[in-house]
Amino acid sequence: MRNFCTAIYLAFMLVSCGKETLPKPTSYLKLQYPDPTYQKIESDCPYSFEISKLANINFKNNCAASIEYPQLKATIFITYRTINNNLNDILKEVEKLTFEHTLKADAINAIPYENLEKRVFGKLYHIEGNVATNIQFRATDSVNHVLSGALYFYVRPNYDSILPAVKYVEKDIIHLIETLKWKNRKQLNLNTQK
Repeated sequence: MRNFCTAIYLAFMLVSCGKETLPKPTSYLKLQYPDPTYQKIESDCPYSFEISKLANINFKNNCAASIEYPQLKATIFITYRTINNNLNDILKEVEKLTFEHTLKADAINAIPYENLEKRVFGKLYHIEGNVATNIQFRATDSVNHVLSGALYFYVRPNYDSILPAVKYVEKDIIHLIETLKWKNRKQLNLNTQK
C-alpha cells in the first residue's frame, strides 16, 4: 500500500510539473467612441449652448433640461435658477449636493472655469469612486443666472467600468460650459415673438 501511494504521488508530481503557471493579466474593455460633433441648442430659456449630436435634449419646466445619451445609457440633468440677491445661497446648495457624495467618493476634484468676455464663471466637479454621479458642474454670470448639472448612468456604480464613458461625456460637458451663452431680456423677447 505504501509503494502504491508513493507511485501515485510521484506520478502526480511528474504530470503536474509541466509548464510554469502564470496569473492572467488584468484586462479592461477597450471602448471606442466616435469623435464628437456638436449642434447649437436654442430655446426660450435664458441660455444657449452646444451639445453632442449623439445626445438628445428635452426641456422641462423652469428651463430645466435633460441631455440623454441613449448609446451610453447616461443622462445629464440640468437645472436653471434665476438669481434674486441669493447667489451665495444657490451656490452653497449646488455645492452641498456635490459634497453629499463624500461618504462613497474616493476624491472630489474641482476645476474652475472663467470666461470674462461671455460672463461665464463655473466649476466642474469630478467625483471619483462608486458614486451615483461622477461629474457635476455649475456655471453663472454672477448677476442673473445659475446653471447646474449632474451626469448619471443607468447602471449600478462601478467606477472602473464606467470611467471611459465618464471621460467621454466629460469632454461634452466641458464643451457645453465653453459654449454657454446667457441671453438678455431683449433676446428673450425676440425669441418668444418668433
